[in-house]
Formats: sequence, structure tokens, C-alpha cells
Amino acid sequence: MREFIVEADGGSRGNPGPAGYGSVVLDAATGEPLVEAAEYIGIATNNVAEYRGLVAGLRAAAQLDPSATVHVRMDSKLVIEQMSGRWKIKHPDMKPLAMEASGIFPPDRVTYEWIPREQNKHADRLANEAMDAGKRGEQWSAGTSTAELDTAASRSSAAAPSSPRSPSPAAPSSHRGAAESSGGGAAKAGADVRAATAVASPGWAPADMGAPATFVLLRHGETPLTPQKRFSGSGGTNPSLSDVGREQAERAGAALARRGTIEAIVASPLARTRETAGIVARHLGLEVSVEDEIRETDFGAWEGLTFAEVRERYPDDLTRWLSDPTVEPPGGGESFAATATRVAAARDKLVAAYAGRTVLLVSHVTPIKTFIQLALGAPPEALFRMELSAAALSAVAYYADGNASVRLFNDTSHLR
Repeated sequence: MREFIVEADGGSRGNPGPAGYGSVVLDAATGEPLVEAAEYIGIATNNVAEYRGLVAGLRAAAQLDPSATVHVRMDSKLVIEQMSGRWKIKHPDMKPLAMEASGIFPPDRVTYEWIPREQNKHADRLANEAMDAGKRGEQWSAGTSTAELDTAASRSSAAAPSSPRSPSPAAPSSHRGAAESSGGGAAKAGADVRAATAVASPGWAPADMGAPATFVLLRHGETPLTPQKRFSGSGGTNPSLSDVGREQAERAGAALARRGTIEAIVASPLARTRETAGIVARHLGLEVSVEDEIRETDFGAWEGLTFAEVRERYPDDLTRWLSDPTVEPPGGGESFAATATRVAAARDKLVAAYAGRTVLLVSHVTPIKTFIQLALGAPPEALFRMELSAAALSAVAYYADGNASVRLFNDTSHLR
């Protein structure tokens, strides 16, 4: 029984926006590329494009040998987890594509593996070529056979010239390939393999570092303590959302669903963030993961007090706390410096886990301000110069070279 590896990817510039996918089928024994497929699909989301890439790759593998076993490798955590059966598929755009993919081969002959983006460059390149063609106004698609079809293609008098990107002509050829044919009587497969027409983009271009890991930062909705402006950290009463806070979460979820960019949701373990994340997740059809390190600062003895009450009861402690980020609130509180250390560790871990993807982090005032402060390279006192409203959205993009770009801060337009 033959074994194939299918690597697939998809992308959208705008999400939703001009979208395309790319797939490559590899010989599992040699790693040799056998078939490429790519297509510009018009306006779609990242997730739709990734699923379309999966379907195209599986169909290309089935055209080579419908009795083969297939190992799928993709850098989309969402697609891999959903197709592996570990995550539910709730989004209406995803369900029919997942069903289509699962029907190409028997489920027991397909396995799935998540890989980092840098290991999926072949499929990513094809997807970007398709999107580039779409940007030029071309309805571009490709399906290029390589070693599997070389010999038969060279025998065909109808062979078309290969494109600069194509290692061999795309022409009528043996369905199972020259290496497996017994000579003569080769089945015609040219109708299943469309000629590649990729054209290199002219001119200079900036270094391609790939898509950034983008954190969309959502502060939780209001709790009963929020309008009273009371200290509410990780060491207090762990309040749930108020009715106002739940409505804010619903509005945030609806707005994020319209944008269609979120591919995963990670929340702080506290009740107010998990409740906010759960409401948003229902709009997006996603599951919620929990990351302890993005919890709110522990304010110790100040939990539940207003700023004025703290100033009255702990004037010296408050003065030191405001002037030195290493100072802890009395009663076992946590310093801003300690918060920044764990937020930075969480940032690095999540950037690695979601490279090239957009993830929603549902967190709190101090961690979100810290993400912004670290991205800007601002001093710790910058935390006191930012206003962050309940259920506000912010965003930071992290690139492969280590740089970060703040794209949004304290957006509450979805609440109006």
C-alpha cells in the first residue's frame, strides 16, 4: 500500500479577503513532491482557505492512488484538531468542508499532524502565489505533477510547456505514474491535473518573515466591582460577570465573528475571563484554552477596595507601589515586575504555539497593559498612563525577527 504525505495551507488577506490555498502531495518514503495544487478562491476567511487546501490535497492524493494511506501535515491547529476529532466543528462554514475532506479517504487511512509554519513553506508558497494572482485580477489555479508524472508527460505529444514554477509539464499521463506502470495502456490523468500558470511578481519586495502571530487582547466584561473602580485581582473574591458584562461579551463575540479572523481562544483562569471567553466562543464556534500566566495581578490586602480607600488606609504602601514596579501590595500581593515576568513568559510560549495565526486572549487590565508596554518597549510607569475599558479590544502582532507592532488599543466601538 502506498503512503503519501499531504501538506496544505491557506490564507486570506483581510480575513475575510482575497484568499487562496496551496497543497503538495509527497511520497512518504522519499519525501519527493508528486503533485502540487493551488487556487485563488476569491473572498474567504483563513479557515475556509485552509480547509479548501486540505480538500484539494486529499483529492490530489486520491487521484494518484485511491487505495493509499495519507498523513496530513498543516500549521492550522484548528483544522488539525477538528479533523482529528478532538475539537468540535461548530462554525457553519467549516462543517461542509470538513465533511468533504473526511469523505475522500476512509478515516482509518488518514492521520493528522500539526507542524510549525516554518515547516509548511511549500504549501504556504503556493497559497501566496494564488493570492498574488488574485491581486492582479487573474483567476489563477494550478495543479502541477512532478516525478510521479514525468515519464508519461514526456511521452505525450499534447504536453504543454511548463511554467517557471513547474518542475515538469502538466500533461496527459499515467494515473499511477511511470514508476508503477507496466508499460503501455496508461490511463489518462491529464483532465485531473490543471496546468500551472504562476508568474513571478516583478520588482523589489521586503523580506518575507511570514504572517505574524497576532494577539487580539480582550478585557473581560464588567463585574459588580468594575463600575465602582475597586481593586479586583487574582487574590480577591473572583467575581463573575454582571448582566452588563454579559451583554458586553455578547457584543464583543458578535463583532469578532463578523471579522472572522480569530482562530483560537485562550483565557485567564479567573471566573470573569472564562465567562467572557465562553460567550465569545459560542459566536465563533471555537473551544477555550486556559493560560494561568495571563491572570490578573494579586493586589493582596487591597482586593475589593477603591483607590481612595487604599490611599486612606495604606498611604505609605501606596506611594511606594506607585513609584517602584518591584513593590508588592501588603498582604501577599504581587508586584507589577512579577506580573510582567510571567506575562512575558506567556507571550513567548503563545507566540511559538500560534506562529502566523490570530488568537484571542481574554485577560485583565494589568496583563493587557503589560502586553502593550512590552511591545512598545515603554517603561513600567507607562501602565499608569493607559486607560483600558471593560470588554475593550487591543491587538499586538509578533514577527519572526522578534519585533512587535501594536495595531489596536482600547477599542470599544463594538459596544456602542
